[in-house]
Amino acid sequence: MKTSRDNHQADHWKLRGSPAGIHIFNRTTGLNVLIYEIPVPSSLYSRAPRHVSIALTNRCNLTCDHCFVPKSFHELPYDTVICWLHELDANGTLGVGFGGGEPTQYPRFVELCRHVAREMQLSVTFTTHGHNIDESMADKLRGSVNFIRVSMDGIGHNYESIRRRPFDKFIAHMKLVRTIANFGINFIVNEHTLLDLDNAVAIAADLGSCELLLLPQMATRKCPQVDNDTLKGLRKWVETYRGTMRLCINEGYAEGFSICNPTAPEQGLRAYAHIDAAGVLKLSSYDATGMPIGSEGIMSALDRLAHKHQEKET
Repeated sequence: MKTSRDNHQADHWKLRGSPAGIHIFNRTTGLNVLIYEIPVPSSLYSRAPRHVSIALTNRCNLTCDHCFVPKSFHELPYDTVICWLHELDANGTLGVGFGGGEPTQYPRFVELCRHVAREMQLSVTFTTHGHNIDESMADKLRGSVNFIRVSMDGIGHNYESIRRRPFDKFIAHMKLVRTIANFGINFIVNEHTLLDLDNAVAIAADLGSCELLLLPQMATRKCPQVDNDTLKGLRKWVETYRGTMRLCINEGYAEGFSICNPTAPEQGLRAYAHIDAAGVLKLSSYDATGMPIGSEGIMSALDRLAHKHQEKET
């Protein structure tokens, strides 16, 4: 008899209980069903966040000014990450997003994705600049990844001034990315890249992207936070957008934009958490502080971080 693991649990639906209702998810198709008419007792709420992002390493072979990741050599131990993921999977997390730094520079990245696909019911996504993905890596990742986020951040000269890599090489790597899994574009918005949005959408659509994630620029040591005039221009662009590609925006800048959030009752650590490359659990990747994950595991750290955050709010 063929077991579910023989098929990477591809046809399994995963259930999650929360204040928003009963959430049913299939990682293979990406289909989400939220049954909000049925109230879920608090005793049946899933303990872990709906989605968790993990910075596997701080290493990256690019040096973009807008990057907020610490320039350190922190890197998470493979076996530790596996233990955390099994805990999260067992406690209701639906998906994990691997990042960095650049996750494709993590020494056992392909092995990690394959293990999650084979042994767990978590959806696997990762965020990448794309330049490390060659035919060999694409072949090895195919079937073990459910979605990929690729950072474009401008086109042509703007892209090259930010990434310091040829834009045509980026396009070539994108054609490999799309053979692995469905993908979306991450787009840093500042006064220069705002003018690229129309052409960026056209290029992304031509490549097969299904989503454009707008990320207004955050302040770093080398670049300022996005200015108000650029934000006004972005709001106007979104209001007049008539394309078919799905638009998303960083939650921190969502105010003033028309958004759809069906899981709004599921907030804070019920919705999302981030683990940095030093093993610190945070409310978001932008937070400067958090809760170190000790030997007792990630669920204990989540409980402690939730308690600390609750005390801070009261």
